[in-house]
Amino acid sequence: MGLHGKLVAAIEFKAGGDVFHELFRHKPQHISTISPEIVKGCELHEGEFGHVGSIICWDYIHDGKVKKAKEVIQLIDEEKKLIQFKVIEGDLMELYKDFVITIYVETNDGIDLVTCTLEYEMLNEDVEHPVSILSLFIDLTKVIETHHLTQP
Repeated sequence: MGLHGKLVAAIEFKAGGDVFHELFRHKPQHISTISPEIVKGCELHEGEFGHVGSIICWDYIHDGKVKKAKEVIQLIDEEKKLIQFKVIEGDLMELYKDFVITIYVETNDGIDLVTCTLEYEMLNEDVEHPVSILSLFIDLTKVIETHHLTQP
């Protein structure tokens, strides 16, 4: 069994891809207000929201427990509406040697798709692929979409 993996999910986002990218790039601290049942908090640890090299700390619910992740923003591409985070500390680092999350929005024929890619290296062969983390991201995307569609 290989220790490296990549999981990808693409979800239609009816509230506008620009809205989604703007939220994750410049206002991630608002995500806990939109979805407190999934994200408990998001704090800027170093730098500025929306800038490469900045460090963000997340508190989130996974498998019924509050978990933590400290991430550095590795890459931002405005044209592709892409932001990439590398997890540097937290609960995921107990299972994975490397864990990178890339989120981007693409528009095809007027349909916005939010794509989340998880690239990771497991610490050993007993570690499961992070399918439940990808599922959590899908759930979060749907909650964000519903929130924005119901706003006046």
